[in-house]
Amino acid sequence: MGLNLDEQKAVDRFRTEVVEPSMTKLVILDFWAEWCGPCKALTPVLEKVAADYADKGVVLAKINVDEEQFIAAQFQVRSIPTVYAMFQGQPVADLTNARSESQLKQTLDQLLAQLPIDGAAGDAVAPDVGQFIAMGEEVLAAGEAERAAGIFRQVVEMAPHDAAAQGGLIRALVAGGQADEARAVAGALPPEIAESAPVRQALAALELAAERVDDSELQVLRAAAAEAPADMDRQFAFAQAAFAAGERDEAAEVLLRMIASDREWNEGAARARLLQMFESVGLEDPWTVATRRCLSRVLFG
Repeated sequence: MGLNLDEQKAVDRFRTEVVEPSMTKLVILDFWAEWCGPCKALTPVLEKVAADYADKGVVLAKINVDEEQFIAAQFQVRSIPTVYAMFQGQPVADLTNARSESQLKQTLDQLLAQLPIDGAAGDAVAPDVGQFIAMGEEVLAAGEAERAAGIFRQVVEMAPHDAAAQGGLIRALVAGGQADEARAVAGALPPEIAESAPVRQALAALELAAERVDDSELQVLRAAAAEAPADMDRQFAFAQAAFAAGERDEAAEVLLRMIASDREWNEGAARARLLQMFESVGLEDPWTVATRRCLSRVLFG
């Protein structure tokens, strides 16, 4: 083939990770890079859609263009993110412009209707849990954590491999103050969904819940932060506790001030914690969207 050793290894990896699965599955192929902001924004959408369509025979494969320059060159990737749908080793659609969940699902539905994808036949026997997951999310958003947990438990019993259901159950338990049970659920997750976007969101919420304190201690932390506005450790401790107590706006305001004052403090801890809060709430949540705009203004003016 006229390839050097590194190029041959790249081809072998691509064959194993993309071509072979595409023989029977529809592979969403995402070209990305660590430094690419739009790539990071698109990744949770791709992961959620792939998880939602896993039972229909859809899988996600990611190619880091910095690490796999040879493969990126073969696809003539000139900008990222670039996203293709692959079937039987060939690109069958360019998904790059489908940036929203609804656009991706619409395109996938069209492809799945035309291609003999392995796994689509299983839809007839798989339980339709989407409406119950939506119900659980609505109940949780209304503040009824215990009821939401009950709904998600029933869904998990029907579909234990559903990432959205497992993630919803963990978040509902966290919201209801049942962190120990949430950790037990997290520890028993099926390995194939442990890295999915809904589960990662839930695990971020579970980690942040560890900072929860009682009201009296929260007031002590608030007073300590107000007394020493230049003390980054005090500010950070209060921001963590405030978020865990449900005071998202107050927590975000403190962290944004810290980032504006010294974004490199403690190796960028304030920004990292704010991003973790975004993930725990959900990247499409209105609070996250609004707070991300504030963060962008602080970082880029």
